[in-house]
Amino acid sequence: MNTKNYENKKILITGADGFIGSHLVESLVKNGFNVKAFVFYNSFNSLGWIDTLPIQVKNELEIISGDIRNTDIVRKSISDCNTVIHLAALIAIPFSYHSPEAYVNTNIMGTLNVLQSAKDYELEKIIITSTSEVYGTAKYTPIDENHPKQGQSPYSATKISADYLAESFHKSFQMPITIARPFNTFGPRQSARAVIPSMISQLLSGEENIKSGDLTPTRDFVFVKDTVNGFLEILNSSKLIGTDCNICTEKEISIGDLLNLLIKIINPSAKAKYEKKRTRPKNSEVHRLLGSNEKITSLTNWKPLYSLEDGLRETIDWFKIKDNLKMYKHNEYNI
Repeated sequence: MNTKNYENKKILITGADGFIGSHLVESLVKNGFNVKAFVFYNSFNSLGWIDTLPIQVKNELEIISGDIRNTDIVRKSISDCNTVIHLAALIAIPFSYHSPEAYVNTNIMGTLNVLQSAKDYELEKIIITSTSEVYGTAKYTPIDENHPKQGQSPYSATKISADYLAESFHKSFQMPITIARPFNTFGPRQSARAVIPSMISQLLSGEENIKSGDLTPTRDFVFVKDTVNGFLEILNSSKLIGTDCNICTEKEISIGDLLNLLIKIINPSAKAKYEKKRTRPKNSEVHRLLGSNEKITSLTNWKPLYSLEDGLRETIDWFKIKDNLKMYKHNEYNI
């Protein structure tokens, strides 16, 4: 990747301690970027997944602990940066049914804090992270960036709001904003509540009745290294400023077929066991997500490099490391 435009400049990554954020931080450091990592403060002094990064990567990071909902700490974090990639968010859909106000405060107000601070300090590039959930159940496929947005969960509603805030700041203040919209990203370090880690951790822990919800919805799964490369290409592109941009593979698989593939790879004697509590409310389920990557592939050098099976095998290998697997409570449903 061309890093010349970022020499002597600093990039702030919010949500750096999370799944995608930690992979993005690791890649940016390895590519020679000067990275400030914004992590969620906690009394355990945990840096989330950053704690697991190679020491040579951690030593290159400037780390700031805080809360994206707090205006002052966000302003302080952004004040000496040229670029921000905003990933910090609450993302678990089931928990958004339980505590929607927390999603409004984090996903909307947190994004507003980033945008307002970036405006005040005149940042050169702002990338706001969206989600394919904003599209809801596909009205047509492949889903391009013009597809209608549908708030089928409190989570997706707050992300739609954050997207429109970002769009409004670009149009109102001519800010150099791009909205990156990854589809269902998976890979090492993903949280236990996601479908692929849930299935893999159950299988590798010896379970033969794999607890699952509705097996009929389809998703466009993107391996995390491809997602990170998508962010890097968006970072390096001037053609995407003022737009939103899907990061997806243009391939879909049902959750049932995904489980069958994992069973085939890990334990052919296992089978699915339906659990009602793992299903969404009827009208909230997103039944089909299949994205169009025409924009990102035509305006950047990005293309997906990992097949679904290659990404799954790399993810399984990571879970096979005992210290990794033991962090996942495979027999508990985590909302």
